[in-house]
Amino acid sequence: MLEIPSTWFLEQLQQRLSRQYTIAFPDVYDERTWDAIAFLLARVPQIAPALIGDAQQLRAFAEQSGNRQLLDRLTIFDVETFPALSQLVDWFYQRRRHKGITKEEAAAILRQSPLHFAGALLVNRFVDGVVAGSLSTTADVIRAAVQTVGLAEGVETVSSFFLMLFPQNRVVWAYADCGVVPDPSSEELATIAIQTAQNYQKITGNEPRVAFLSFSTKGSAEHPMVDKVRRAVQLTQQRDPVLQCDGELQFDAAVVPEVAQRKAPDSPVAGKANVFIFPNLDAGNISYKITERVGGAQAIGPNLQGLAQPYLDLSRGCRPADIVLSAHIAALMAQKE
Repeated sequence: MLEIPSTWFLEQLQQRLSRQYTIAFPDVYDERTWDAIAFLLARVPQIAPALIGDAQQLRAFAEQSGNRQLLDRLTIFDVETFPALSQLVDWFYQRRRHKGITKEEAAAILRQSPLHFAGALLVNRFVDGVVAGSLSTTADVIRAAVQTVGLAEGVETVSSFFLMLFPQNRVVWAYADCGVVPDPSSEELATIAIQTAQNYQKITGNEPRVAFLSFSTKGSAEHPMVDKVRRAVQLTQQRDPVLQCDGELQFDAAVVPEVAQRKAPDSPVAGKANVFIFPNLDAGNISYKITERVGGAQAIGPNLQGLAQPYLDLSRGCRPADIVLSAHIAALMAQKE
C-alpha cells in the first residue's frame, strides 16, 4: 500500500470532508495515478475517483499494469459512450462561440481532449473536482480549465498556491504565487492574497494571517517594487476588511516574533504569519524550493486557484502521494461551508 509522508495532514483533511466527492482524473494512462486511486479506494471513502478515457483502452492498461481489480469500483467517463455528450457539446459551443468555433469544432475538442471533457463534466456537475497534470503540461491544464470552468467572479487571472507542510511541529503554511503569474500587479497580488487566504482556511481550518513579503519592512526601503506591495495591501484591506493581513514585511519580520517586535510592533500578523504572498514568481518559486529542499518542508502544489470550480494541476514529476493529497484539496475546495 502506498505510504503518505504526512499522514497527520491527510487525517486532518479527511476529517474536514463533509460528504463524498467525485474527483475526475484525465491523466489515466499513468501508473502513479492508479497507485493513488488504489489508495483512495482502500482508505478514503469520502473521495470517489473517476477516470476520463476510452473504456476499452483503460481496461487494457489496467490489465497490463496489474490494476484490473480496481475497474469494477471506478466510474469511467468515456466521451464516445457518454449519454449526455450532446448536452455537453451544446454547452461548450455556447460558451466558446464568441471565439468563432462551430458546434462541430466544439464536439471535436471534447472528444479529443480529456482535459476539456473533464472540465465540461465539472461545470455540468457530473463530478466535483478535477486533478490533472501528471502527464499533461501546466499550460494545457490551465488552457482547458479556463476554456471550460472559467475564472471565478471578480478574479483577473489564474494563480496558484503551495501548501508547505512541516512534519516536525505539524505546521502548515501557504505560499503564493509560486507557479503561474510571473510579475503580478498590485491588483493581482490582492486577488492572489484573498484567494489563498480563503483556500488556506477552507483546507486547513486555520485562520489565515497574510504577510505581503518584500525586501522592505514598513518603510525601511523605498522602491517601485515596494510601492507595488504596499498598494496590494491597501487593495486587499479594502476588498476584505476582515482578513488579517499586513505588509510590506521582510520574511523574518513575518515569522519571528522577536524580529517582528522590533521591525513591525503594531502589525496584526508580523511574527505569526501563515500565508505568504510573494511579490513575483522569482521570489515565490525560489523560496518554496529552498523551504522544501533545505527547510525540510513537504510542498503540495502548485494548486490552481482563481477558477470558478476546483481544477488542480500536478507537477509532471509528482509522486502518487501528491496525487492523493491533491484529490483531497480539490474536494475541500469544492466543499460549501
